[in-house]
Amino acid sequence: MPSALPARRRFNLAWLGLLPFFLFSVAFMFLPALYLVVGSFRNGDGDLTLENYSDLQTGTIPGAFLTTIEVSLVTAVAGGVFGLLLAYSVILGGLPRFLRTALMTFSGVASNFAGVPLALAFIFTLGQLSFVTVLLKDLGINIYQGGFRLTSKLGVELVYLYFQFPLMVLIIAPALEGLRRDWREAAENMGASTYQYWRHVALPILTPSILGTMILLFGNAFGAQATAFQLTGGTLNLVPIIIGAQIRGDVLHNPGLGYAMAMGMVAIMALAIGLYSLLQRRAERWLRS
Repeated sequence: MPSALPARRRFNLAWLGLLPFFLFSVAFMFLPALYLVVGSFRNGDGDLTLENYSDLQTGTIPGAFLTTIEVSLVTAVAGGVFGLLLAYSVILGGLPRFLRTALMTFSGVASNFAGVPLALAFIFTLGQLSFVTVLLKDLGINIYQGGFRLTSKLGVELVYLYFQFPLMVLIIAPALEGLRRDWREAAENMGASTYQYWRHVALPILTPSILGTMILLFGNAFGAQATAFQLTGGTLNLVPIIIGAQIRGDVLHNPGLGYAMAMGMVAIMALAIGLYSLLQRRAERWLRS
């Protein structure tokens, strides 16, 4: 008997649900990325050139990259440590459960509270004539007399911490919850103290997650632009601010150079994401066990 013809494959209508996602990705991710790459190799006349990349080594651009990396590292480490301590306190510290709920709710809101609203909030709170500054001055504490400026690099780092440590809390909480009770019980049965348990068992397990989350915090601060611009008026030498000035500025108008600087940021972010993926794979081994 002749073999039966294979059944014709029917189109899965579920793919239509992904169509908006694909269209959105092409329109707002792939096409802008392609435009960025092409634009970084063109000069003001539209001719191909490598001058934009050679100019990355001139002027204030190297200093801008160093300052941006420094701000990102400081806020990533400080926000990571503070967020880790907060998450440990409410998850493993034996505090009331309602504090954990309150902290997680606050972290979910604060981690997304950035940009112009966050900058204005700190200006109204810690500006030279703000409520808190005047209140502290009445108590004999003048924070601006010691050289503090909200528009300085230290001021920007302080503002960035507001959305950095809540993000650390949200991401590190599942890793802390993944520490199994029988691991601690086994360590105690072997005669280990609390310090020895954390030194030889818990911290080695948590280290990939902690470092990976700090890398995410680094990337989160590295690409921030609206908060710093609104806070400093564009006076702080940060890469995102200079890119904005090069692309839409009247004085520093060189879109090709701005696109080349953006490609430099893409390279640094790609390295950070690669390190995060590597650390995350190591952390998932313990979370799955």
